[in-house]
Order: sequence, then structure tokens, then C-alpha cells
Amino acid sequence: MNTLKTLPRGTPWIAVSLGLALLAWCTPGPAYVRAEVAMPDQYKEAGPAATAAQRVAPGWLPAQPGDEQGRGAWWKQFGDPTLDDLEAKVNVGNQTIQKSVAHLKEAQAMVGTARAGYWPTVTAGIAADRGHTSSNVVGRALAGKTVSDYSAGLTASWEPDLFDRIGHQVDAAQARYQASEADLASVRLAMHAELATDYLDLRELDAEAALLDQTVADYARAQALVQTRFNGGIASESDLAQAQTQLEVARTQLTDLGECRALDEHAIAVLIGVPPSQLALPPHTGPLALPDVPVGLPSALLQRRPDIAAAERRVAAANADVGEATSAFFPDLVLSATGGFESSSLSQLAMLPSRFWAIGPALVGTLFDGGRRRQQLSAAEARHDAAAADYRQTVLRAFQEVEDNLASLNVLADESVSQQRAVDASARAAQLAMSRYQAGATDYLEVVSTQGVSLAQARQMVELSRRRLDADVRLIKATGGDWHADDTARR
Repeated sequence: MNTLKTLPRGTPWIAVSLGLALLAWCTPGPAYVRAEVAMPDQYKEAGPAATAAQRVAPGWLPAQPGDEQGRGAWWKQFGDPTLDDLEAKVNVGNQTIQKSVAHLKEAQAMVGTARAGYWPTVTAGIAADRGHTSSNVVGRALAGKTVSDYSAGLTASWEPDLFDRIGHQVDAAQARYQASEADLASVRLAMHAELATDYLDLRELDAEAALLDQTVADYARAQALVQTRFNGGIASESDLAQAQTQLEVARTQLTDLGECRALDEHAIAVLIGVPPSQLALPPHTGPLALPDVPVGLPSALLQRRPDIAAAERRVAAANADVGEATSAFFPDLVLSATGGFESSSLSQLAMLPSRFWAIGPALVGTLFDGGRRRQQLSAAEARHDAAAADYRQTVLRAFQEVEDNLASLNVLADESVSQQRAVDASARAAQLAMSRYQAGATDYLEVVSTQGVSLAQARQMVELSRRRLDADVRLIKATGGDWHADDTARR
């Protein structure tokens, strides 16, 4: 129904335009306000004596707002060129990242789709029709005749965005595109962190294998000594059996490490996007640096964590959806125009008398829909509340991850000090036991016992080193990873 037909003759169209412009000033929908979250002043596990150096350490620069930026080559802090080379291949070869890139492109296309609503729609068509009318139809001039109908024309329609319905759609699509950007940053950060963890675990396995390899050599020499003493009638057969058992157990432990190392190597290959058969990492036992990771202030997580940025942008998109649902309560203005040629004879189709056209506006609104729009608005508001809750939960989870890994690093640092003392003491006890055995002051059971304790303590020290490195990676990931680091920060 064309409601503007009721306007009195001679009404100036400029008055109509001004009236519509005044209506357009009314933009329905709530203004976006970022959801509030409880923000602590500092991290509890950083300790009460946390200094500025703990917040920003030398060689690290705090991230700037903007999740479209890179997350920084933070893995270089571990000082391993092989790790640097592998990390460089993640962005290109990792298929999880490529999937997120495709999702980002999809979100970008949806922004373009929403913005297309600002423009008019123009369609063109040609048609040819031939039909026969019934001869038994009364009062029809073409009754009993066969006629042809040829037409060609254009139709254009445009809906001015009077009440910001399209604007809300664009805002929602843009916010979801930004959320997809942050999702991509999150996936990249996660894949880089996973690769670093797998690689550092592999290197710690190499260190443990080197320890066991040296232990096997030591146990082999000890077994040879017992064999000599047994041949000379000095040692018992029990001593020889214990020495042989100890040697074979160490060899079994060394062999068992091969499975774990192979699994880590295969996982690294998949992360960089190559078949496991195409990646071989030779054993390497060089020392790994333990970086001093500055955690910054809790408020900085809102800038640095890409998952927080994604959750916040989804709240903004849900808010725009509420605005779009509100716009549905207002009428739509449709401006349309149609023109072309129509004729019963194809030869006369392009002649001037065959032309036709129509133009006119229509203001259309829904008067009754059984409460459908109200329920759609309520659903949009509920989705907004859910997105806001998800945002707050994401922030809380980020705080927890930072606190968890700070606690891990603090405890593991203290544990490493006492564990090193245990390693030194057990090694000394094993040496003394061997000396006592060679002097005939004790049996070989004491040697086996002390050597077993010494090996266990040494392996525990290697495990602590791995746990500290893993906690460092998790802390870097928990703080957002968006740091630009050089090789100067070490502890």
C-alpha cells in the first residue's frame, strides 16, 4: 500500500523529504557500553614486593592496544635457533591457523554484504510469452485469441536507512569481523605456544637421555668391576646379579625415552604443516635460557589478550543486534522505479510507444505480528547479556591463568634450589658407597641403592627444568604474548 497517495495535491516533495529526515534523526537501539569487570590492582602471586622491573623487564616492551598487530617473536627469549626456525614456519604451514584465516575472510565478506544494504538494488530482465485466452470468458476483449507479449525493462528499488537498521547490521558485522581478527591472533598465539612447549619438552628429553646415557656407561663400568671381583672370588653372585639388573633397568629407561621423543617430534611436524616423516630433529643438549617474563598490570590484559578482545567485540556485535531488533518496530521507506518496453510484436518492442514506466515511494510498517518483534528483541537482549557474561568470564579466566603460572614459577624456582642440593648430596652418597664397596666395607646393595637415588634425583632436576620452561611458555601465552623482545633479557 502506498501511503503517500493520501497527501493533498501540490504538497511539496521537499517537505516530505524534510519530514523523513527528521524521522531519520531518531536512531533506535542502545548505545554500546563495554561491560564492567572487577579489576585487581596487581597479581597476588607476583608478591607484595613486585617492582617495576617485574612488570616490564629489560628487553621487553609492553604491548600497545590493537589486536591486529603481531604477537611478537617472544620465543626468541629461549635462545634456541632451531626453535626460532620452527616458529617461523607456523604461520605459513599450520592448518589450524589457515582455517582461522578463512573464517576471517568470511567475516570480512559479511561486512561487505551488510554495507551493500546502503545501496539501491537494480534488476534487469527480458521476457517472451505467447498465450491463448479461453473463448468462453465473458467481457474480455482477447477472449478466444492467441497473443504474444514481449518485454524488456529495469527495476530499481532503494530503502533509505531511516532508523539505522542497516547501520546496526553493519556495526554487528564489523564487530564480528574484529572478533575474528582477535580469534586469529588467539589461534596463532596458541599454536606458537604449543610448538614451543613441544620443542622444549623434546629438548628436555634429550637432556634426560644424555643423563641416562652417561648413567648406562657408569653402570656398565660398575658391572665390569663387580664381574672382575666375582671372577676373583671377592664378590658374591648376588652382587653381580644386582649390578646386571641395575644396568639393564637404566638401558630400558633410556630406550623408553625414545617413544616420548618421537611423539613430540611428530607433533612439531604437524604444527608446522609437514608430514612427520619429513621432519627430523637431531638430539641437542645445549642449555636453554629461562626468560624473565614481565607480567605487567592486570589492566594490561584487556589490551594484550586476543581472546578478551574477541569476547568484547562479540558483546558489541550483540549490542548492535539489539539495535537492529529495535529498528524493526519502525516503518520502512521503499523508493522504487520501473521502466522498459513491452509489445505484442517483437518488431515494435524498441519503439517509443512501447515504453512503460512507474515510480513512487512507499512507507510500510507492521501493525500487528502477534508479538514476534517483541520476542525477537527479548532474544537479542538475552544474547547480549550472555555475551557480556562470556566476556567477564574470559577476563576472570585470564587473571586465573596468569596467577596460576606465576605461582608455578615461584614454587618451582624454590623447589629447584632444594632439588639441586638433593642432586649434589645423592651424587656424593653414591660416590662414597662405591668407595666403601671397593674397600670391602659394605655389600653392593648399598651401591645400588645410593646410585638409584642419585639417578632419580638427577632425573627429577631435569623434570623441574622442563616444568619451569613450560610454565614460562604458559605465562607468556596467558599475558597475551604481544611483546617485542630481544636476546638481552635472561635470568
